[in-house]
Amino acid sequence: MATISVRSSKGTTYQYVDNGSPMQGGMKDVYFAPDKSYVIAFFRDEQDSNSKDRLENIVNRFRESIFSQVGGDYWKDLFCWPYDLIEHNGKVGIIVPIYNGCFFFKKGFNDGAAGLSSIKGDEKQGKWFASARYRNKAYKLHLDSTELGDWGKFIRICLNVSRAVARMHAAGLAHSDLSYRNVLIDPITGNASIIDIDGLVVPGKFPPDVIGTPDFIAPEVLATLKLDKRDPNRKLPSMLTDRHALAVMIYMYLLYRHPLKGGNYFGTGDSTEEDNLMMGEKALFIEHPTDKANRPKANQLDPKEFPWADIAKIPYTVCGPYLKALFDRAFIEGLHNPTRRPSAEEWKEALIKTVDLMQPCQNSSCEQKWFVFDNSSKPKCPFCNTDYRGQLPVLDLYYAPTPGNYRLDNHRIMIFSGQNLYQWHVNRNITPNERLTEEQKKPVGDFHYHNNKWILINRRMQDLMDVQTKQNIAIGSSIELTEGKQILLSKELGGRLINVKLISN
Repeated sequence: MATISVRSSKGTTYQYVDNGSPMQGGMKDVYFAPDKSYVIAFFRDEQDSNSKDRLENIVNRFRESIFSQVGGDYWKDLFCWPYDLIEHNGKVGIIVPIYNGCFFFKKGFNDGAAGLSSIKGDEKQGKWFASARYRNKAYKLHLDSTELGDWGKFIRICLNVSRAVARMHAAGLAHSDLSYRNVLIDPITGNASIIDIDGLVVPGKFPPDVIGTPDFIAPEVLATLKLDKRDPNRKLPSMLTDRHALAVMIYMYLLYRHPLKGGNYFGTGDSTEEDNLMMGEKALFIEHPTDKANRPKANQLDPKEFPWADIAKIPYTVCGPYLKALFDRAFIEGLHNPTRRPSAEEWKEALIKTVDLMQPCQNSSCEQKWFVFDNSSKPKCPFCNTDYRGQLPVLDLYYAPTPGNYRLDNHRIMIFSGQNLYQWHVNRNITPNERLTEEQKKPVGDFHYHNNKWILINRRMQDLMDVQTKQNIAIGSSIELTEGKQILLSKELGGRLINVKLISN
């Protein structure tokens, strides 16, 4: 074992430990720094001048454009971005920060799997959490319950991934191999981090080195795979193919099944060709509302994948109206028409609204813990079939495009005791993103079920007012949520008004 020092083009000295057996990725050999604060990943293949130029841009110009802007520190948690480049013994290497500790399995598989396999200490690649079998206790290699998190955390994971992809695309960059292999997630905290940044595509300057990971490759890429790369009809990874991969990832993280892997069979007799047709030229959404040719067939499904594999029992509509609309665009309108696919920014906005529709399940044994309100008069958790009991306040948000002229904002909040209200609820012009000030991140109010009634406690809202009585609600005091109550949250430009509905079950 030897500790080796190397010097980068910036003049910085780095060290790595060579024990003769580095960790190996698809294209790189990875060595740890002595203090394990970073790794050096050497490309096994020689890098030509274009590849070196691309890597130089990634660790310098592109990194600077994201991390040196206002709120740049926010992105350090969502990207594992290389920050320096070296050449040593004829090999090109990149300096990459070590992953956050939450992205390593503390236990991995359940105790019953001991001796069969172990992923304890391994990276939490998304693949372990996107399949129903690893959640099913009937499967020998199911994940320990302490690793699984809950459905609410997966919504937050999807939101974090969408934020990261949206920022990358805003900088003019495409990942090219966006998949659960290149996104680390932690279902305990809801954190996520995009890795393998060194493969970024810059349209018109740096072409892709890879076509992507199976299950996430866009249909048009698979359909034109046999064409020469110089053929203008050949489709290569881009922001549009990233959009497809993002939609697939969100669907799989929330429903633990693939949106295109159904019961279709094309009779080729070749499994690879069948997969290429199913995911490429002949791709069809398994939950397409009118074309049911690719519906999963019960006799072809692995029993360990139930109930998630049963789209009749857990349809994609359980994700709520905002996500359902984007899934339709991604897998119906945009499946073979890439320009119709939702952007990462649209996924981010839909997920933020979906968070506000979520309810904690009243069944303490429910594994998913949370569900999205489906706008019904009798809310029920779709995962454990537990009916909601009691009175449920629903707040419809309104905004005024002109003073005093309020319109419905296509945004509503489902209330549970202890829930917070934030500035982005109060004012339509404030968005929860990396540019929020510390002041804007603080709750401005909170909801409670107290003495058999629902109340909103004002913590920081200067203009809170009961519209019907014209009574101002002072900071520190509360207002009861009753049927039809209208409450002004802010008089500022973009300020919202809420209308209260009460659902009893």
